[in-house]
Amino acid sequence: MRDLKIPEQRHPEKARRPDNAQPKKPNWIRVKAPTSDGYKQTHAIMREHKLVTVCEEAGCPNVGECWSQGHATMMIMGEVCTRACTFCNIATGKPPEDLDVFEPGRVADAVKKLGLNHVVVTSVDRDDIQDGGAEHFAQTIRAIRRQSPGTTIEILTPDFIKCDPAVLDVVVAAKPDVFNHNLETVPGLYPEVRPGARYFHSLRLLQRVKELDPSMFTKSGIMVGLGEDRQAVLQVMDDMRAANIDFLTIGQYLQPTPKHHAVDRFVTPDEFAAYEKAAYGKGFLMVSATPLTRSSYHAGDDFARLREARLKKLAQG
Repeated sequence: MRDLKIPEQRHPEKARRPDNAQPKKPNWIRVKAPTSDGYKQTHAIMREHKLVTVCEEAGCPNVGECWSQGHATMMIMGEVCTRACTFCNIATGKPPEDLDVFEPGRVADAVKKLGLNHVVVTSVDRDDIQDGGAEHFAQTIRAIRRQSPGTTIEILTPDFIKCDPAVLDVVVAAKPDVFNHNLETVPGLYPEVRPGARYFHSLRLLQRVKELDPSMFTKSGIMVGLGEDRQAVLQVMDDMRAANIDFLTIGQYLQPTPKHHAVDRFVTPDEFAAYEKAAYGKGFLMVSATPLTRSSYHAGDDFARLREARLKKLAQG
């Protein structure tokens, strides 16, 4: 049995890679260790329902803040991913288990117990399953709707690149409030950073969501500090707007271990502010661009602002 707490067993494909030096983090990146009662309560609910969270698996720096407020991003379909992106800390390999048919119900129970107004549900990639887990996503959405009809639901999906294109219809038909799929980086870095994915496939996936349901909010995000330049980031913004994406997140890449992709540099808060201004200028309804921005960070508050921005735009004609 693999022990996923040991880096060499967590990422066997990276074990032979040379170490990349991890530069010292600037003061604007530092966060406090989680200790609050709210954090402990959220942790207990996750363990009680045997749920996996991307907050823990990906080593998110915001876990203390989010969990203290009862916010957590549920990660469904196991804790082993069939992809091996060089930036990601989620365990990789062949998933040892089939999908758990009781998981959607357990997620819904946890959402109700936490009293969430907004929930984010993501997953590992499951290229070993014919529909990539599309029906499992749909069942999870429906289970949350039954137990917590007032909760808005945001999903962060894989790219379903090895599946029949029709699987996307299954997810969209379940009516999540926000459909998120991250492009992660600029296209020139895909072979190095996201070798199992294709930039234009991911872009087209998000475009098709809008074609299937024009009322559904779409969202995508990238990391900076991987080796991209400003012009490439601005081009990604243009590509996203051409695909009618509503919400953009940009955050600093942080290197999980020395075996992961190296941090090229730490992007300054002023540069993030400039990216935010440029993105709003290109027509995004909502933009979150800060060093600690992650896909699900402040997702509930951001969703409320996203809805307000759409209503304001519609009122302006």
